[in-house]
Amino acid sequence: MTKYEETIELLKTLAAIPAPSHHEEKRAEFCLDWFKKNGGENAYIDEALNVILPIGCDGCNEITVIEAHTDVVFPDTEPFEVIDDGEKLHCPGIGDDTANLVVMMMTARDILAENKDIKGLMFVCNSCEEGLGNLKGTKQIFKDFEGRIARFVSFDSSVMNRIVDRAVGSERFKVTARTEGGHSFGRFGNRNAIEALAQIICDIYAVEVPKKESRKTTYNVGEICGGTSVNTIAQEASMLIEFRSDDEDGYNFMKAEFERIFDKANSADNVEIEIELIGKRPSGKDNIKGLDELMKLTADTIRDVVKLEPSYGSSSTDCNIPLSLGVPAVCFGVGGIHAGSHTREEWVNKESLKLGLELCLEYIHRLIK
Repeated sequence: MTKYEETIELLKTLAAIPAPSHHEEKRAEFCLDWFKKNGGENAYIDEALNVILPIGCDGCNEITVIEAHTDVVFPDTEPFEVIDDGEKLHCPGIGDDTANLVVMMMTARDILAENKDIKGLMFVCNSCEEGLGNLKGTKQIFKDFEGRIARFVSFDSSVMNRIVDRAVGSERFKVTARTEGGHSFGRFGNRNAIEALAQIICDIYAVEVPKKESRKTTYNVGEICGGTSVNTIAQEASMLIEFRSDDEDGYNFMKAEFERIFDKANSADNVEIEIELIGKRPSGKDNIKGLDELMKLTADTIRDVVKLEPSYGSSSTDCNIPLSLGVPAVCFGVGGIHAGSHTREEWVNKESLKLGLELCLEYIHRLIK
């Protein structure tokens, strides 16, 4: 079987294994077993369900981390069906991020087989990148190897020439309002939990976000629920809200605005407001030493292999953690051409994985040169 054929089979197998955030056990066990069978006898699973393959890391304080995440956005716990139509593979989560993960694993096998004297290289199949996974896996890596990580690369994109050069930080909240409630006619005038949330929403949507060239700051109310019936003054209602920014000043501005609005809501009479922080992703620092060099190496490799000019943009990825700590980090894709991320119609173009394999191997060679 050729390397390309092996990659297709590995992708079919791994994509079928369910892996909701915080419950990647089955994929982690598969990846660990695969590494051990392919030269990575020292691979292990940490407490965050990261599968770690260290190469020459003992005593090394200049580690380069290469990551691709195992979790998918879907809550399924039963195996997925992978459909091969000859040109594409179809399966929820097959592109984001399973294709990138498989190409990274195949490249790690190549690096091990070359048997070079490599110092400070670490491949990680990491957990909890999606949604309320809150980057738990990457946080664990930086906790366990504190002060020892010099560079960080995440393979996580649907195109091979887009480079994430800024981290989108965010904070997400569940806000719950509770009131006395009562009958809509008999107790008319009592505070309504839905109305209390509506006031918070109005205050949030009245905020003028900072305007800065090439930077973006946003907010959103994504879900609201509560109440009992059409003729009942709602006693309890809740909503999910967030703010995001790829600018540290914008992030801090929105944090202060949310705190102001929450404090105002908490001062109202006859209503209890509960604020629960359910997700937090830090934004990146500016002027990180070594970042320009890593970006240039990445862009040059993409130009040479993919034959396309790189594009740049902001995103929320595992790179948020290193960039917030001042560690140079970059995110781009090696998993071929795929589309439909975060939908059940997701697909990967099979033939494009050949270029992804070439790009990944060349990139790692340049990193460890």
